[in-house]
Amino acid sequence: MSSLKIINSGLLTTIQDYGRVGYGQYGVPAAGVMDRLAMQLANILVDNDRYEAVLEMTMMGLSFKADGNMAIAITGADMFPTVNGKKVNLYETIYLNNGDILECSYAQSGCRAYLAVAGGFDLPKVMGSKSTYLRGKIGGLNGNKIQKGDILKINPKNGKEYFGIRKIPEDMIPRYKNEITARVILGPEVDYFTKNGMETFLSSEYVLTDQCDRMGYRLEGPRIEHEKGSDIISNGINFGAIQIPGHGCPIIMMADRQTTGGYTKIANVITVDLPFLAQLKPGDRVKFEKIDIEEAQNLIKKQEKNLLNLINDFKTSLINTVGTMRNFKINVNGKKYNLSVQEIKES
Repeated sequence: MSSLKIINSGLLTTIQDYGRVGYGQYGVPAAGVMDRLAMQLANILVDNDRYEAVLEMTMMGLSFKADGNMAIAITGADMFPTVNGKKVNLYETIYLNNGDILECSYAQSGCRAYLAVAGGFDLPKVMGSKSTYLRGKIGGLNGNKIQKGDILKINPKNGKEYFGIRKIPEDMIPRYKNEITARVILGPEVDYFTKNGMETFLSSEYVLTDQCDRMGYRLEGPRIEHEKGSDIISNGINFGAIQIPGHGCPIIMMADRQTTGGYTKIANVITVDLPFLAQLKPGDRVKFEKIDIEEAQNLIKKQEKNLLNLINDFKTSLINTVGTMRNFKINVNGKKYNLSVQEIKES
């Protein structure tokens, strides 16, 4: 069984998938990746189920030694990944040979990078998910963040098909900026805010403070005025829900959010804009734009259609293979190379 031997764990690296769905009623946070689009693109590049668990790296990436041959892909923030000291591309399939060293640095753009391995990580599911919830010490690798010396085992890739080197089309690659406009659907407690408060929310620019993590983002900017106070009877919290406590500054609830909350919710960031929100860093800026539910639904339908079309396009290029892959070490003009050879069937 192939594995990754962690040399340096980066600033914060965890195992995450889509999240723990259906357990909020028991007080269990969903967790899961912050950027669901980047996760799906990474998995598609290595022919995994698109919701398979990946490594989520925050601000600064990890480094590891490949124990065995494997296919990987990196998406999201550009952490200048290298293999044996040579730069490799994001958003395309990367083949590693036994002994190769992959290193990631600080994020050049965005905040979070995602690394998928073909076959997925050999980890148990806790309540239907491999996602790490650090505060509860559940999921992932014994409920902990990835640390130096950890060994992450990889499931063998099923099937006898070679999926080649896949590349995400340019028009599907997200471009991260340090100023975004997040589209929102107004929340259930809009009548708790004055008219001026609503206008302030929709016309102002807010700055992401250093009080931000996987649980939530605290923003700084013009205060939003309440009409009826900020406290409500606690109710459910969605990914992207925007709470306005008594101090009047927004807090956006993210992947590790609590299951219920007792502050007024002025709006919710739409699904297709959450990945761009997830890629913000402290000091970055965000504005909010109101749209209706039908438009939000059309946007996620369009994204889903594009992803399914991409998967289908890649599936048509699969090649049947014969036997096992053979690996060789060769020397050309004094330079050493690892070479993998796989016999394929004629079509």
